[in-house]
Amino acid sequence: MTGDEEKVADPEGDVTAPADGDPGDGKSSRARSRPFWQEFLVLVVAALTIALLVKTFVVQAFFIPSASMENTLLIGDKILVSKLTYDFRPIRPGDIVVFDGAGSWDPPAHRPHSSDPVVDLYDVSLRPLLTAIGGLFGTKPGQTDYIKRVIGVPGDHVACCNAQGDVTINGVALHEHSYLFPGDTPSVAPEGYSGRFSLTVPPGRLWVLGDHRDDSLDSRGHVVDPGDGTIPENQVIGRAFVIVWPASRWRVLPVPATFQQHGIVAAAAGAAGATAPYLPLGAGLAVIAPVAVRRRRRRSRSHRG
Repeated sequence: MTGDEEKVADPEGDVTAPADGDPGDGKSSRARSRPFWQEFLVLVVAALTIALLVKTFVVQAFFIPSASMENTLLIGDKILVSKLTYDFRPIRPGDIVVFDGAGSWDPPAHRPHSSDPVVDLYDVSLRPLLTAIGGLFGTKPGQTDYIKRVIGVPGDHVACCNAQGDVTINGVALHEHSYLFPGDTPSVAPEGYSGRFSLTVPPGRLWVLGDHRDDSLDSRGHVVDPGDGTIPENQVIGRAFVIVWPASRWRVLPVPATFQQHGIVAAAAGAAGATAPYLPLGAGLAVIAPVAVRRRRRRSRSHRG
C-alpha cells in the first residue's frame, strides 16, 4: 500500500487514528510537553467537577449542629446522606432523613434581588458554586434544613400515646428504647409544646420526630404550620446512612428493628406501589438500550466489512 497513510480502525468503527509511530499532527508531543501546573489545574478542575456531580446527585456530607437526634447523632458528627436511596425504594418509617423545611416548617425561600447587576449576577452564579464547593467538605444543615427520624408515611395513623405510653403506627406500638435519648419517654417534649398527637399522615407527607424528644422541635412543634406539622416527601434531600466522623463514632445508621413489625412494614409496602420507585431505573434503561443496540449493529457491520 504505497503512498497511502496506514490507519488503525477504532474498535467501534466510527473514527480512525494514525498507526503507531505516525507523527500525526503533533498533538501527542504537545500534550507530553504540557507544563506541570497546567496538568495539575486540569486534574483539580476534573476532581471538583466529579465531586460536585457526586454531591448533587449521589451523596452529600452534613455536620450535625444540634442535640435533637442524640444519642443517635451527636453535635459535630459528620454523616453521609444518600440521594439515590429513594429513587429505588420509598421512604419508610424508621429512616433518618435530611429535608428542606422551606414552605412547611419555615416560610418559602426567597432570594432578594440587588439593584447592582454585578452583585445580582454573583448571587445567581458564583455564590451557589462557591457554596457547593465549600459543602464538599461537609455542610451544616442550614436554617431550613433539618434531620429527623421518619415515624409515619402517607396513610399511616400515628398517635402518642397508648395506655403503655408508647407511640403507635396503625395501632402497632413502637419500642423505642434502643434509640431514644436516655431518660426520655416517647411522649416527652420541649417545654411549651405537647408530646401528644393523633393524625393520619396525608398523601405526599411525612410525620417526623427527633430521637431526643425532650430537645427536638419536630412535627409536634409545627402543628400550626402548613401540613399540620408534616413535611413534603419531595423536600427530602436524602437518607442519612452512616456516621463517618469522628473516627471513633463511625457506624452505619440502620432502621431499628421495631419498625419491622407487621402492620408497619405492610402499610409502607402498600404505599410503595403508587410511588413507582423503579421508574428512574426503567427510564435509564429505556435510554441506554437503543444506544447499546445501535453500537452493536455498527460493530457487526464493521466485522462483516
